[in-house]
Amino acid sequence: MIDKSIKKVIVLGSGALKIGEAGEFDYSGSQALKALREEGIETVLINPNIATIQTSENIADKVYFLPVTPFFVEKVIAKEKADGLYLSFGGQTALNCGVQLYRDKVFEKYNIRVLGTPVQSIIDTEDREAFIEKLDQIEVKSPRSIAVTNIADAIKAANTLNYPIIIRAAYALGGLGSGFCNNEEELLSLASKAFTYSSQILVEESLKGWKEVEYEVVRDQYDNCITVCNMENFDPLGIHTGESIVVAPSQTLSNREYHKLRALAIKIIRHIGIIGECNVQYALDPNSEDYRVIEVNARLSRSSALASKATGYPLAFVAAKLGIGYGLHELTNNVTKTTTACYEPALDYIVCKIPRWDLNKFHGVSKEIGSSMKSVGEVMAIGRTFEEVIQKGLRMIGQGMHGFVGNKNVHFDDLDYALTNPTDLRIFAIAQALAKGYSVDRIHELTKIDKWFLVKLRIILEIKNDLNSYDSMETLPEELLIEAKKAGFSDFQIARFVLRSESEDINNDIDIVRAFRKARNIVPCVKQIDTLAAEYPAKTNYLYITYNGNSNDVDYEDDHKSVVVLGSGAYRIGSSVEFDWCSVNAVNAIMKEGYRSVMINYNPETVSTDYDICDRLYFEELTYERVLDILDLENPKGVIVSMGGQIPNNLAMRLHSQNVPILGTSPVSIDKAEDRHKFSSLLDELDVDQPRWMELTSIKEIFDFVKVAGFPVLVRPSYVLSGAAMNVVSNENELEHFLTLAKNVSKQYPVVVSEFIQNAKEIEMDAVANKGEVIAYAISEHIEFAGVHSGDATIVFPPQKIYFETARRIKKIAKKIARVLDITGPFNMQFMAKDNDVMVIECNLRASRSFPFVSKVLKTNFITLATEVMLGKEVQRLSKSLFDIDYIGIKAPQFSFTRLHKADPIIGVDMASTGEVACIGEDYYETLLKSMLSVGYSYPKKSVLISSGPAEDKATMLEPARMLLEKGYVIYATKGTQEFFSKNGIEATVLYWPDEEKKPNTLDYLKEKKIDLVINIPKNLSANELYNDYQIRRSAVDLNIPLITNSRLAKAFIIAICKFSLDDLPIKSWDEYN
Repeated sequence: MIDKSIKKVIVLGSGALKIGEAGEFDYSGSQALKALREEGIETVLINPNIATIQTSENIADKVYFLPVTPFFVEKVIAKEKADGLYLSFGGQTALNCGVQLYRDKVFEKYNIRVLGTPVQSIIDTEDREAFIEKLDQIEVKSPRSIAVTNIADAIKAANTLNYPIIIRAAYALGGLGSGFCNNEEELLSLASKAFTYSSQILVEESLKGWKEVEYEVVRDQYDNCITVCNMENFDPLGIHTGESIVVAPSQTLSNREYHKLRALAIKIIRHIGIIGECNVQYALDPNSEDYRVIEVNARLSRSSALASKATGYPLAFVAAKLGIGYGLHELTNNVTKTTTACYEPALDYIVCKIPRWDLNKFHGVSKEIGSSMKSVGEVMAIGRTFEEVIQKGLRMIGQGMHGFVGNKNVHFDDLDYALTNPTDLRIFAIAQALAKGYSVDRIHELTKIDKWFLVKLRIILEIKNDLNSYDSMETLPEELLIEAKKAGFSDFQIARFVLRSESEDINNDIDIVRAFRKARNIVPCVKQIDTLAAEYPAKTNYLYITYNGNSNDVDYEDDHKSVVVLGSGAYRIGSSVEFDWCSVNAVNAIMKEGYRSVMINYNPETVSTDYDICDRLYFEELTYERVLDILDLENPKGVIVSMGGQIPNNLAMRLHSQNVPILGTSPVSIDKAEDRHKFSSLLDELDVDQPRWMELTSIKEIFDFVKVAGFPVLVRPSYVLSGAAMNVVSNENELEHFLTLAKNVSKQYPVVVSEFIQNAKEIEMDAVANKGEVIAYAISEHIEFAGVHSGDATIVFPPQKIYFETARRIKKIAKKIARVLDITGPFNMQFMAKDNDVMVIECNLRASRSFPFVSKVLKTNFITLATEVMLGKEVQRLSKSLFDIDYIGIKAPQFSFTRLHKADPIIGVDMASTGEVACIGEDYYETLLKSMLSVGYSYPKKSVLISSGPAEDKATMLEPARMLLEKGYVIYATKGTQEFFSKNGIEATVLYWPDEEKKPNTLDYLKEKKIDLVINIPKNLSANELYNDYQIRRSAVDLNIPLITNSRLAKAFIIAICKFSLDDLPIKSWDEYN
């Protein structure tokens, strides 16, 4: 039963979203807090990620926006005097922090209990040697491995085990620092890198080509133990499970294999003493029943969110209850409502998870995927056959693919190489190989992917060939159309194969296919996830759509009382948890106003796809076809497209053309703001300034424009080039270099060139309007000058350093635009200001990524207001005094460059960050410092390397450099910077560039850990500058040394660390700022 002595509990969050640790921890943390609240236990959350649901009002009783590090967590423990603490809901960040506090005896000192799995059990699973010893005690096999603490021992170990081997770093997140080595040279390079993340690394036998299988297991303190879900990777071992396509339940295991691994999982968990949830990962030899246990995560992991969504068994919720003393038999399953938590789910459907990568956002990044994670998000498709879910899933990723077949711009010159060396596009290499007549055996030989999957993929290709043999809908046999729909073919694919549609006609042809289908009553049905394979009635409206069925599991009311919210899809760079926050708040407001809330989304990491967040959840594609399928059934009051970022926004006009009632701003206005030409001429009509720009169709036109506007200019192709989507170009050489990348400039592929204002402040406005009148707004400023993408900038709200006149002009422009576009709902505008001139950069008629940030700092929920006005409720304008607050919030970006092998860690006009945090404080520098500590920066111990780039940046760095010297820091600098500093009376030691053969060299000092902070301001694009600066930046990232590449941010950070020591930083919760 519940432990009555637990009255107050601290939960550690996972901080900013990063590669390997993303939205799944917002989901599991929110679930845990919900479970504790239900028991009347007071909760305190420490998490600086302001964009998440868990840091919203009414989830935890108190929220601290502070770094999840031992120093700050100890301060909160001392202040809050809680009875218990959870480490298992905040990913590796919370776990590592907890282990450190345990070793420092902090829990003993404050008499606080770690709830759920004991810390010693966590250490037993995280420390590889202890883990293997634990498994040996119960005679369970693990990969033969040798733990080492230096390079010499690593070489010895590899020779003992024989190459190929795999290296792993202990206590690392998502396989960080791990990889395969075929020889000593590869071992040396990888091992030296792995030691920068961890003092211990493992050299172990390689099991490349074995199957990877995973079990999610739950155990209570009474030793009741069940497996909730087992999953199988489509890709064989050698690819991190976060990088692999995964299916649940497993499809290729024999009954014996399934039960053998299940029994082992339970044996392991009992022996280690887990209380709550964990997962066991196995390697299974495809040719025998031999197995190895690869790892056990003694916390909720990325796959727990997937397993919860795949089975409808709320793992995090149950784990939180078990941690406060319940047994499984005492809890009911909240999804079925009729069974206890002891029942193992049984599935009559299949789910497929596919990762989303954004590798072309980065310069120079390696596209190969392996044992270290690089994906930024994931999708989950539900259906009745593998063919259906793989095609659905490949569309959901949102990278321009239409399914397994029917994709135009993917071609592999060296097919065998593409099949053996996996990249983010390998599945399409399989499609090309099948089309070229490769046999299943040959593809299996090259990829080691199980033949069962390959045969299923071949079926998709065969259906495609059948469709190709017809050339009109009238001649297409109905049976074939139905077979194609059952195998996950979209109307788009059918139009492409049967009607041979060209790009410009495709939308029209999709409507033809749709009308043809509906006339013959070939429509999908709605199925409910009932986790016990229909043995008990399901009570939850957790739905998916399939052609493999013949009746709906839901009765529709047809009363126009439903309001449909379109979610944000897969997390990616530029669209992340902040849009999930917007969707969930919209759904809450809809229910509060007495309407039925309907959500469409397919991201398993999110709270918006949680079973109890809305009245009906469709775990489905956000495509034109699927949204219309759902709207045909729902017949709603209206649809909200402004909460899920760009994906729903892009559907607005097409849904409007089908007379779908879009709530809020008219799609015609949305189109006016989104289309560059229409928006630009609108600004001219309103007499509002904008940077000069032109859409140019030849190289000559581009040079002519530059002669008039002058350098620098911002160049953006109207289509995305690989790694060269947008660039600021500051001289002719750079322009030529950039245009060689954009060699297809033509009428079909124009390039937009606009003037770029140097040293201009970038300012944002998030606002809500009702029938064209602004009723709430928030103005925030970037610390960095314009030229850094707003998603990568450090943002201050309320603004501290802009003129009153500038703010007044911004409000005036926003009012004009809101009136002309007749905005109802959320919108966001970006401005550039220099002296007092204000220019408009862009305007989005939807919620932006900073909505949660400004709402939480102001303590006024902009999304609730926006949803109310879209539903037609009369809402009062916010009073002026609201903006008069005595504290500030600063939002800092989180980069994941360590994961992106070889990428240049630089920020610019294209977004590169994977997440963000924000902290609140009463002083500008105190707040900035807390935010930067939250994304992994730290106080330098002794020394700083400054390479300060252009002359202006050198001048900016003078004052901070003086402050560092006064504080007793040693400054190292590259040659130009050192000369400039010494002319200005600042002492710095010169370090030579990487390509100079001289000592002392920058790279040696970085490798020897003689530098604690690197400030490298990029100068120009000449070849040796590029090489040298890149070497310094990349080495800093690879060696885990904090790096800043913007002089204004560097200056602010240095002033902050010189003004405040850690102990000076006040420890206050969100509710204490008022």
